[in-house]
Amino acid sequence: MSKLVTIFGGSGFVGRYIARRLAKAGWRVRVAVRRPNEALHVKPYGVVGQVEPVFCNIRDDASVRSALQGADAVVNCVGTFDRKGRNSFQEIQNAGAARIARIAAEQGVERLVHLSAIGADPKSASAYGRSKAEGEAGILTHFPTAVILRPSVIFGPEDQFFNRFAGMARLGPILPVVGSETRFQPVYVEDVARAAVMGVVGQAVPGIYELGGPEVATFRELMQMMLREIRRRRMIVNIPFGIAAMMGWALDLVQTLSLGLIPAQITADQVRSLRVDNVVSEGARGFSDLGIMPVAPQAVLPDYLWRFRPSGQYDAIKESAKNLRAQ
Repeated sequence: MSKLVTIFGGSGFVGRYIARRLAKAGWRVRVAVRRPNEALHVKPYGVVGQVEPVFCNIRDDASVRSALQGADAVVNCVGTFDRKGRNSFQEIQNAGAARIARIAAEQGVERLVHLSAIGADPKSASAYGRSKAEGEAGILTHFPTAVILRPSVIFGPEDQFFNRFAGMARLGPILPVVGSETRFQPVYVEDVARAAVMGVVGQAVPGIYELGGPEVATFRELMQMMLREIRRRRMIVNIPFGIAAMMGWALDLVQTLSLGLIPAQITADQVRSLRVDNVVSEGARGFSDLGIMPVAPQAVLPDYLWRFRPSGQYDAIKESAKNLRAQ
């Protein structure tokens, strides 16, 4: 019988790519999520019955234990941007991650891969960064042979980075950003999935890997790249950190008072995160140690940002028509 992997958050942005790759490699895939009925899109990744969504709440021992029953490997892709509430940083990225590792060790799971983030640091000014670091520490306490992946900002068809700002660029002549000179090292979602699969199958040495793409660019440069792809001219306006912090505080308050019905577009904690470069640390293990050649954003962005162009899928045809008339 083929081996079984449980992927917590396996229907999300990164998790679905890991699930698809493991299914193609012949693994049985159990996708553990809070809403299985909203994860049915993973079922066609394999043959009938090979990929199955199941209910799991990683805040509950019994739920995690059930999701891990009989698993040979586990991947944790669950993360959150909620600072408060039942699914807060501490509950999900710290306690939840440690719970998965503890129960996986108790059940004799062979391998564990955990998706963290560049910026995980117990001394981080950001609560998000601290919770990521605390989650890593909890995992290594219970499962010292785990593979921990720390990607920079991840891009791909379902991303919430380039897609979000491309959508904003359609609304007016100005594109506001916070931390325009902060540096990022965007990494393709398929490359992150490849690294995770290597951890699952035992082709990666246990430890922490920082994953960044082949190019380092400032926030402003990434927005310029995105604007070129969607054929729009916009003025990129940097919001100073002081003003952005006040905006984040106010939007946090609105979200709290509305009981979460009005989500904050940017939080005070995200502003603190944007003060620090999001790039691979010098000397850190990364893609080169895994034998992976990462893909640059320019090779992928045209495949999914075309819909934000003024004429969408017909934009390239119109450009060609202009060239014909000019001749």
